[in-house]
Amino acid sequence: MNIILDRPLVADGQDYSPPAPPPRLALKPANAAPGLLDGAWWPRSRDLTRELPALIDTLDRCWARVTRVAVHPSLWPVIPHKVPASGHVVHVGWFDEQDANKLLLLSYTTGRLDLLVIPPECDLAAAARLMAAAADPRCRRTASGIMADDECLTVRRGEADWEAEGGAPSSAGTAAMAVHAGGMWA
Repeated sequence: MNIILDRPLVADGQDYSPPAPPPRLALKPANAAPGLLDGAWWPRSRDLTRELPALIDTLDRCWARVTRVAVHPSLWPVIPHKVPASGHVVHVGWFDEQDANKLLLLSYTTGRLDLLVIPPECDLAAAARLMAAAADPRCRRTASGIMADDECLTVRRGEADWEAEGGAPSSAGTAAMAVHAGGMWA
């Protein structure tokens, strides 16, 4: 028998929430030269209230205490003003001028961390390529530049449209996917 609960479990008068899974995160090595990005984050949903605490907790331990987060509003349907993290609250803001595919994290002690945000609906292979590209110490591209350079994302969208109309994917699109899947980055 399956049991589905539509509200959190309550134990001793307190709400019970299962622990959040660890964030899907790739960072450049600590000794890497500064670039436009410091790594990539692949959230599981577009719910910042649910996704940010695990990311912040991880970065608090391995980078510095995160105090502020900035996002572009186009990727997030709801942007909370504050998000609780372990032992502190992080202020969240949004800026239209910021790269739409980037998350900016600030720390009073260390400075800033710029992460490529990989769309939650991205498939595993494409996400792995994007994470590797953003965390590569030699990477000098913007977040939107990396997303645009990953032809596999655009080829797959085009193939899905073509197949929905009764056609078959072209061999040129398949060849482009194979080149990028092989790890060739400019």
